[in-house]
Formats: sequence, structure tokens, C-alpha cells
Amino acid sequence: MQLISVDKLTTLLSALPDNPRVVASGNFAAPRELLAIADASFANFKLFMLNAQHGLPEREGIRFETPFVGAGMRGKANLDYVPSRLSLVPLLFRNHHVPDVVLLNASRARDGKISLGTEVNILPAAIEAARAHGGLVIAQLNDKMPYTFGDAEIDEALIDYAIEVSEPLATSATNTGAGGVADEIAERVATLIQDGATLQLGIGAIPNAVIARLGDLRGVGIYTEMFSDGVLALHEAGALDTSRELVASFVFGSQPLYDWVNLNPRVRMTRTEFTNDPARISRQPAMTSVNSALQVDLFDQANASYVRGQIYSGFGGSTDFIVGAMHAIGGKSIIALPSWHAKADVSTIVPLVTEHVTSFQHSNVVTEQGIADCFGNSQQQQAQSLIKNAAHPQARAALQEAAAKLGLA
Repeated sequence: MQLISVDKLTTLLSALPDNPRVVASGNFAAPRELLAIADASFANFKLFMLNAQHGLPEREGIRFETPFVGAGMRGKANLDYVPSRLSLVPLLFRNHHVPDVVLLNASRARDGKISLGTEVNILPAAIEAARAHGGLVIAQLNDKMPYTFGDAEIDEALIDYAIEVSEPLATSATNTGAGGVADEIAERVATLIQDGATLQLGIGAIPNAVIARLGDLRGVGIYTEMFSDGVLALHEAGALDTSRELVASFVFGSQPLYDWVNLNPRVRMTRTEFTNDPARISRQPAMTSVNSALQVDLFDQANASYVRGQIYSGFGGSTDFIVGAMHAIGGKSIIALPSWHAKADVSTIVPLVTEHVTSFQHSNVVTEQGIADCFGNSQQQQAQSLIKNAAHPQARAALQEAAAKLGLA
């Protein structure tokens, strides 16, 4: 690893062939300084990021690529959405979307290594693919980035060039309660989670509200794509199994959360091929996966990716965890969503999903109306449970009529 100046790095990148594929740390750990340097160095380039947030360089000559659309790329005319389960993204790097340059937001060096800190995910695979094909790996060594272990640790020898920065990380406020429908849904989901369960929970009001209700549990494990402040709260409440490592691919939350994961030997940050491997997920005790959706139909098919025919997010890790949880001994796959979409003024429980199917076959679908039992029932029983226990009262008559036409009455 060679520590160089911004000017020197700009000169080096400017000498590369035009229109390279640049893979950068995504989610809430974007390397802002390095992205600005790339923007100044390349007339044209492809920017591949996972769940990218606002603040990206955006102009003619930049093409966005992603298998999971975040707020920073959503709805953009220059976006190429690449459908892929998260566990398969490393295969994209090896065979289809080979990186020319990898930009990392990493910690300062420690004992000959740096750490990817809060964002590991697809980055180790990107580093390996770039090095195998003669690409460059560049890190901004950020004194604000916590040092985490597991696959987050990268040997300095794998980094070609580095600059030093002091760039604050994106944070979210400590959850103080979601309120309203999210709290009602969370109350119901929490009843499905027992002592000793292993949890996968995502970002958002409902997951935050669910985890806030689990402090009285004991022996809880964490094996998840990401976690936030709720896991720190479970630790403080004594709910976590202290004999098990907390496994995740990225972390997003408050500064106290980042302080807690820094040099914490119990927190193991792992690459997506490990974390999202359905076979590994299925080996977790009582694996309980809680994910959201935009629509669920009477065949228990969920759409979590598309709105009005346009990509909103992507498969992400939900498909990996749904499959893994369903195969786990004592496992559950839960889809949690409001029964009514207030903004669109429509039911979220529909006869047939009107968009592309993201997942199917869940243990339960939970709304503020109740808990629908799905897996293990006949398709007629499943549909009737969704109508009676999950659908909004205003939608039930129309759903019953549709069910009859579909042979589900």
C-alpha cells in the first residue's frame, strides 16, 4: 500500500483508459473523497455501488450500475439495474461486471491491516476480481471509520494506493419508537420470536420497532445482512447469547453504535458470500427472518422491488434469508407490511401481484390487522388466512371475490 497525495492519485487515475468500471463502498459508507477524485479524473466511467445514497457524482458521462437501488440512484435515467440475489453479486464481478477500480472507505492501518469497518458486503469479492484482472484497489484511510474484524480486515498488500481523510460517517438517530401502524405490526411480529432465536432484521421503522420489543428475550443470536442500534439495545438488555459472535455484512446507526463495534471481538463482519449463503443461514438455531414487501398476493407471492413497473430497490438479501430461514430447524420467514398503502390509497394484500415477484413461500405475513399463517396450509387456507388476518377490512370483500375466481375460496 502506497500512501499518496490527492493530486498524485488524480494524475494516476487520469492516465487510465476511459470509461472504467468503478466499484465503491456502498450503503452508508460511500468514500466521498475518492468518488470526487474519480469524478475529476475520468471523462466517462461506470459507477457500481450497492444501495447508494444521495450525494453521488452525477453528470453526463457517468453511468450507474447496481443490483440494489438506493436513494442516490433511484429513478435516474443513467441507471442500469442488474438483477441479482445479493449472494450472487460476487459472481457478477468474476464473470460479468469485472471492476477496473475499487474505491474503499476504510479505517486507518493497524498491525499491517486496514478494516472495511461498517461496510464489508460485496467489497472483498470486488477487490479479488480487480486484482485478478489487473485493476486498481484504492482506499481512503478514514480516522472516523471503526475497526471491525472478520472479512473486514484487509492486508495492506492488497491495497495499491491510499489517501488519508477524516470523513464523518452517515448516522441515524437512535430509535425512539416508530409509532402508529409500524408499532402495531411490530407487536404482532414480536410474538413470533422466541428465546434462543437467531435474528435477521433489515433497516426501517418496522424492523426497528420489532427489535425494540425483544429486550426480555434471552439467548438471542444475530446473523443478519445488517444491524443497527437495536442490536446494541439487546446487548445492553442482556438478551444476546454471549457465547455467539454477531455476524453481519454492514452496520448503520448512531455514533454510539459505531463506538461499540470498534475493535469489538464479538462482532464479525463477513463478506456477502458467507453471510447470505442460504445453506449457512439454514444452520442457525431457530433462524427468524423479518423482511418487508410492497405487495403480497393470495398465493403468498411478494413484490418488494418494483413500483408502477419501475425498479425501486432489488432482490437484496431478502431472498437468501427467506430460503435459509425456511430450511432452518425451528426457522421462520416473516413478511411484515402495512395492510393499506396510505399514499397510494390501495390495499397491499392483492389478488395477484401486479409487479415482478421478489419472493414466495413465507411462514407468516404480518400486518397491523393480524398474523396470517401461510406455509404448511393448502393454497385455499393460505389465501383465506391472508384475507381474514392480514388484509385491511376495506379490501376483504373484493379479495374474497377475487379468491373465488382464482379457485381459492
